[in-house]
Amino acid sequence: MTHPTDSIEFASLLCSRLCHDLLSPVGALNNGLELMADETDPQMRERCLELLSDSARTSANKLKFFRLAFGSAGGFGDAVPPHEARVAIEGMFATAGRVKIGWMVEEQLLDKLAAKILLNLALIAGDALVRGGQLDIGAETRPGVTEIVVRAEGPKVVLDPDLRAALAGTLPIDGLASRTAAAWMIRQLVTDAKGDIALSPPGEPVLLFGASIPDRG
Repeated sequence: MTHPTDSIEFASLLCSRLCHDLLSPVGALNNGLELMADETDPQMRERCLELLSDSARTSANKLKFFRLAFGSAGGFGDAVPPHEARVAIEGMFATAGRVKIGWMVEEQLLDKLAAKILLNLALIAGDALVRGGQLDIGAETRPGVTEIVVRAEGPKVVLDPDLRAALAGTLPIDGLASRTAAAWMIRQLVTDAKGDIALSPPGEPVLLFGASIPDRG
């Protein structure tokens, strides 16, 4: 990457990440439609319809999550109802049955920036649960600051070193790629807001993220 503020090149990295994540469910839809066109056995057609339904649901869940985590969350004004973030996270993880979501957010609304950071930290932590496990998410708004905590625990928790470096702000620019773009973006957003991100040390059995975001008003 030529420079971290090259918005066009950075946007292309994010687009590559999103396309990669959507390729599997959308490809499964296409394959299912092709099978349906040639299949005459009623039971097999029913099975194809089930697979198509699963793929369509997965695609819709990913798009809903990406809209909130990477888009402008249009339609919600300056704040996002936490329920929308919870539904998006559960759509990404809980429906597969491998990750159990613990939700500890009692706020009525979350600032868009806080919601975006919460969603992306949850995505990174959830992906680190390679064999499933527990993903706990909390947020609290106090006078002047919003605190976010994400905790991942499971049989095997693996955080890619480049993702850790991107969140910590130590990733060299030439190491920025589509798989690290979201983590790098979150670090920049928190830094620009004069906030801070904390990470549990490498090798710990529990992965813990914390973010402190001062009010922008």
